[in-house]
Amino acid sequence: MKSVLFKHRSIRKFRPAPIPEELLRECLEAASRASTCGNMQLYSLIVTRDKALRERLAPCHFNQSMVTEAPCVVTICADVHRFTMWCEQRGADPAYDNFGWFMNGVTDALLAAQNLCVEAEMHGLGICYLGTTIYTAGEISKILSLPKGVIPVTTVVMGYPDETPELTDRLPLEAVVHYEKYTDYTEAEIDELWAEREESPLTRQLLEENGLPNLAQVFTQRRYVRRDNLAFSQSYFALLKEKGFFNNN
Repeated sequence: MKSVLFKHRSIRKFRPAPIPEELLRECLEAASRASTCGNMQLYSLIVTRDKALRERLAPCHFNQSMVTEAPCVVTICADVHRFTMWCEQRGADPAYDNFGWFMNGVTDALLAAQNLCVEAEMHGLGICYLGTTIYTAGEISKILSLPKGVIPVTTVVMGYPDETPELTDRLPLEAVVHYEKYTDYTEAEIDELWAEREESPLTRQLLEENGLPNLAQVFTQRRYVRRDNLAFSQSYFALLKEKGFFNNN
């Protein structure tokens, strides 16, 4: 029997019922049991249930309705601040204010986020990751009062589903798994790996709606365009500096 992992789907419509306190705590405890660099737990989970605060966060996520409809919004942050404080209070000299430790914090944060989501889904809750987090991380940081050394990485909305969408397709396993060493793809293999997705009814609908000849151009000309990619990257990079992740001394 396949696990809940094989049934995952992103939920964007939620019932207003709150998540019971004990269940929410269990999901958060599951997150805290995730693998972590050196048992340092270089992350923080900002749990936002207050409606007014969720409404303030909504524009940071392009006003997607699920941010205010879901009873719980969890902003997952890379956090070297707490561990640095612990070191300094004990006369230890921390050196975690650099890009390498940002990467360790991101790894810790995303592992914790996935534990949170899997546990939530095991109990019948629905979740959706919000990639908009890094686009507006600076504003999110202000709203949530994040100190230096703490930076948003992703956001998860959680609650009881009010929809049952179809499972989203995935590329064949052969597309993402390499045995022993990385094996580069031939042009023919790339065509084969994307064939089913490119020929799907959803893709045909997207091409018709966007007036474009193929799915790749939907991504590059509509969804994730060069201008926006560079602008969001520059703003997040600037925030990394502001949050103290670029000490090269």
